[in-house]
Amino acid sequence: MVGEIRHPDSERRATSGKRYFQRNQPPGVPPLELTGERTLPDVPEENYWFRRHLVVYEWVAERCGGLDVVDMACGEGYGCEVLARRAATVVGVDANPEAYEHARLKYTRPGVRFVRELVERYAEPCDAIVFLQTIEHVPDPEAVLRHFRSLLRPGGAVYVSTPNVLTLAPPGAERSDNPFHLREYRPDEFEALCRTVFDHVELYGVFHARKLRLHELALRLGWDALHPRLGLTDAFYRRFVPAISARDFRIARAPLVEALDLLAVLR
Repeated sequence: MVGEIRHPDSERRATSGKRYFQRNQPPGVPPLELTGERTLPDVPEENYWFRRHLVVYEWVAERCGGLDVVDMACGEGYGCEVLARRAATVVGVDANPEAYEHARLKYTRPGVRFVRELVERYAEPCDAIVFLQTIEHVPDPEAVLRHFRSLLRPGGAVYVSTPNVLTLAPPGAERSDNPFHLREYRPDEFEALCRTVFDHVELYGVFHARKLRLHELALRLGWDALHPRLGLTDAFYRRFVPAISARDFRIARAPLVEALDLLAVLR
């Protein structure tokens, strides 16, 4: 269904009872279960959300060449692997024991290491901090941003992303039904939070591109009403969702009210 793309996977599982695990992991690496708290690679049903996160990691990696980078709340660890393609060193920080162990065993590129710790307590200085799709989970986001600022070397930057509640929540709702989110942000609210701590704030948005943009246009023309009548729903989305790539998203400055996710560069 269209919900296979639009809505958080935790909502689908809550109604279907189906469980999803990573496929085809390297020998000795335990697969993680998709819980809705974090996205994962190697789960075909999750591919839309994984690629939506991945495009931001790739964008940030291009700005971290030769730097010492910390990926806070790194989860499964795939982002550290992406950042390490350009960075001098990458430290992935996560407090979850299963995610930490999985990441430590799976991503062994030289210059990458993982630390099991709360992001509020990790204290090694660095040139850049990456904190993607997590600030909506923390009870005191301003304190977290102040902590990150204290870790930056001169000239460093913090990259923070979060869902845009204007496009994540159902029309007319104040927030989505994701049970893991403590606070969801409009663009102006997110910018105001960042400016309480950082003097320089650049705000970008993540948008659909290529085939996802065509899918958006098809929805406006009535695709949601057509595919169930033709009996195409399952067959179409079983092929469409796994075929989505990071190139089916783009990062741009405006219009932020229409962005899927918001991305701040803080200095």
